[in-house]
Amino acid sequence: MNFKNKDTYFSDLLAGRGRPLVIAGPCSAESEQQVMETAEALKKLNVHLFRAGIWKPRSRPNTFEGIGLLGLEWLGRVKRELGMRVTTEVATGRHVEEALKQGIDVLWIGARTTVNPFAVQEIADALRGVQVPVMVKNPVNPDLALWIGAIERIYQSGITDLAAIHRGFSSYQPSKYRNLPVWQIPIELKAHFQGLPVIVDPSHIGGTRELIHPLSQRALDMGYDGVMIETHPNPAEALSDPEQQVTPAALAEILDKLQVRKTNYDDAELVSRAEELRLQIDAADHDIITALAKRMALVEQIGEYKKQNNVQVLQLERWKEIFRTRADWATEAGINPIFVEELYKLIHVESIRKQTIIMQTGNPELQPDTKPEQAS
Repeated sequence: MNFKNKDTYFSDLLAGRGRPLVIAGPCSAESEQQVMETAEALKKLNVHLFRAGIWKPRSRPNTFEGIGLLGLEWLGRVKRELGMRVTTEVATGRHVEEALKQGIDVLWIGARTTVNPFAVQEIADALRGVQVPVMVKNPVNPDLALWIGAIERIYQSGITDLAAIHRGFSSYQPSKYRNLPVWQIPIELKAHFQGLPVIVDPSHIGGTRELIHPLSQRALDMGYDGVMIETHPNPAEALSDPEQQVTPAALAEILDKLQVRKTNYDDAELVSRAEELRLQIDAADHDIITALAKRMALVEQIGEYKKQNNVQVLQLERWKEIFRTRADWATEAGINPIFVEELYKLIHVESIRKQTIIMQTGNPELQPDTKPEQAS
């Protein structure tokens, strides 16, 4: 699946753009007045797509779960009277049918739906024979395969006008974010599907309006194609997610501050200098690989020593010492210690895997899987 150079709804919107694709509107459609007031304000900002949730999958019952079919009529009014394109979330085949009856321009599949292949397939089946753009949010948990699978299911139903929405991933660890960005996953998705538009949802990643601009800018700096920002005329009174919604006036300020970077160097001297630096990076990477190979050779030697002396592979105190000192060394060298901690977790996993194989040599039934990511 290659989305490069395809004549699609999203490619038309992005062609020759001087700013990102902008999708904005309330988290939930709450009243006809609220929807129309927001849409009228966003039309003045030249927002590409007006968004509003009609059906809201909530974690617990007895909370606002969306206005339902009545909200589709309000979106229809936005489209007819203001000439704006509209989009909403669908989670079932029936949702798809009702949205299409009302002429909704673009559908999106939410994070809680993407995580369920049965639900995605039901939506895909409802879309057969229909030509409508579809956006697919990442699953709740950091699972690239599920995200890819959801896009493939929709594509195989005949929908080729697709985009992905990065809204972050749930995590138990403390964070300033509502949902961790885990930027590596959408980067891998972009590499897997060449040319697939990727849109950031900073409202759900950040969980607070203060983080919307920095998250949006970071995404654009990495080549994202657009932003989806929840916008409400009075966020404090919103029936869902009040902390992460902004007023139309605040949205205007955010969009005004965003910078769209060039996709490539446009000067021969800059190209030459970049190539020179890339060659130096290649040489540094070669040195890193050589150093890692030397380290792993030493790991194998100590693994043999442990086997000969009947000593267990995992030496917890030694691991704590490595984990602590390497982070300190990183700080002294001006490198992010958190990055180095994550790097050494991977190195440690591979070291344990190698030593475990050495310990179990001669007993095929005990041979561990050779994939590093399977080790623990």
